[in-house]
Amino acid sequence: MAADRSYAYGAAAGLLGDLLLGDPRRGHPVAAFGRAAAAAEGALWHDHRGWGTLHTTVCAGGAVALGALAARVVRPSPAASAALTAAAAWAVVGGTSLAREAEAIGAALTAGDIEAARARLPHLCGRDPQALDADGIARAVVESVAENTSDAVVGALVWGAAAGVPGLLGFRAVNTLDAMVGHKSARYRRFGWASARLDDVAGWPGARLTAVLAAAAGPDPRGALRAWRADARRHPSPNAGPVEASFAGALGVRLGGTLSYGGRVEHRPVLGGATGRAVQVPDIGRAVRLSRRVGLLALGTTVAARLLVNARKGRGK
Repeated sequence: MAADRSYAYGAAAGLLGDLLLGDPRRGHPVAAFGRAAAAAEGALWHDHRGWGTLHTTVCAGGAVALGALAARVVRPSPAASAALTAAAAWAVVGGTSLAREAEAIGAALTAGDIEAARARLPHLCGRDPQALDADGIARAVVESVAENTSDAVVGALVWGAAAGVPGLLGFRAVNTLDAMVGHKSARYRRFGWASARLDDVAGWPGARLTAVLAAAAGPDPRGALRAWRADARRHPSPNAGPVEASFAGALGVRLGGTLSYGGRVEHRPVLGGATGRAVQVPDIGRAVRLSRRVGLLALGTTVAARLLVNARKGRGK
């Protein structure tokens, strides 16, 4: 139980640190991991799934091993264990930076400065901004807020509750690798296959919890569940589908449709189309507020689940 309390205090402190401080402008641990993964890619890249699997194993496995070693060193001290968990959680959770970027784009659109919003959109997602009007940019932002609530907050808390510091670092490593090499481009179609598939697996529980919590915390729970049930499976991503559909239904908007990434046009299914309306600029703020509520609920849910599971294990001995 002491270990569970250390995790609970540390995870709460880490999330609070993210809320108060956000991400550092320089020296972010995730950026350092990205540089190391890029260096490993330079040494290992071959247009082959096997080499990509090795790259994923080295990078993600290294992050998990580092977390396990650090946790082992501080295990005798509950205070040090809580501090390590807090540092790890702060490093891997990115909810505040997500909200700040979304709100900055929303402020630019509200002020009528669409060029500033277009210039800022690539900080948040990979969508091509030049062909988007104000409502198109707002839709891209809401979709990114929804998906990244799972990727940048809830998924990390789920794996942290399950595996402590190694789980926190491992999830962020897998998610970062997917962002770096998990594309269906000529260079990464084979090399990035393992990272993309591992990200699908690692993101599965967090995406479902995010969808559940968005329904619970949103203004229209029934609409969220209806959109999730009707539309999620039609999305090309097994994890973004439930999250974006639940957010769409909860907010009463339509997400998806025609998108453009790197000059490539995709026609995705509409999520929340049964009752939702087109996204408008004020919906950015609504999505951010929903994301924050989901993050706080995720902390409570995952910590409570960890305490309950381990308490039952203790009674079974």
